Amino acid sequence: MRDDDVRAALRRHWAASDVDDFDAEHEIYREDSVVEYPQSGERIRGRRNIQASRTAQPNSKRFTVRRMLGGGDLWVTELVMTYDEQPFYVVSIMEFDGAEVVRETQYFSDPFEPGPSRAQWVEPMS
Repeated sequence: MRDDDVRAALRRHWAASDVDDFDAEHEIYREDSVVEYPQSGERIRGRRNIQASRTAQPNSKRFTVRRMLGGGDLWVTELVMTYDEQPFYVVSIMEFDGAEVVRETQYFSDPFEPGPSRAQWVEPMS
């Protein structure tokens, strides 16, 4: 699969995630794919289980992609996931086999106040 095709598939995946289209969101995963959340120590095996776990999540979710980088079988997406209006900064690392994700690892981080010690070298991000 060409990189442009993977990038397009990722755009469709994140767009579907943003509007709670759970069927379209999970088309990208191979049937035996694995998703891991290292910070909570969770591993979910199988596309159906991944989709069921996300469908059951009760919070209102929004997804804003900041950038996607990658090539070949390895792609990284930086995004902001907003759960019930609280932002979390997320890095999603997806490993592909052809056109399908076989493994995804997601890392989450809360926003924090900037440190005053570096203020003279910093510009705000919007």
